[in-house]
Amino acid sequence: MATQAERIARANRVAEAALDRKAVDLVALDVSGLTSYADTFIIATATSDRHARAIADAIREAEAVIGAKPLGVEGYDEARWVLIDLGDVIVHVFLAEVREAYDLERLWSDAQPIPLSAADSPAPPGRAEIL
Repeated sequence: MATQAERIARANRVAEAALDRKAVDLVALDVSGLTSYADTFIIATATSDRHARAIADAIREAEAVIGAKPLGVEGYDEARWVLIDLGDVIVHVFLAEVREAYDLERLWSDAQPIPLSAADSPAPPGRAEIL
């Protein structure tokens, strides 16, 4: 089981990879006390199916650098909602209308937002801040 610091470091690495590919409205949620299958959800929006795949690829590449592989990736071909299962971190990359329809932030409203290091500095133009 990962420590709190390890979980935050991994969430930061995943968030940075997504933001490097211009993911928008990225949030990280601590779901460790709410579910047994993950500690962190990262939710981001992509502007197109191609953009969603690029974000997913960047996250998988960032994990590969440290020798980690996803346990599973769902929705990559259609890329309306790409789910990347990294074990303790679950990443959801949505198209805007799909994110709005599923509204995971409302479903997981008891989860606490995770402050990530990228939130400490102002976001460059075109880059969303991490909440």
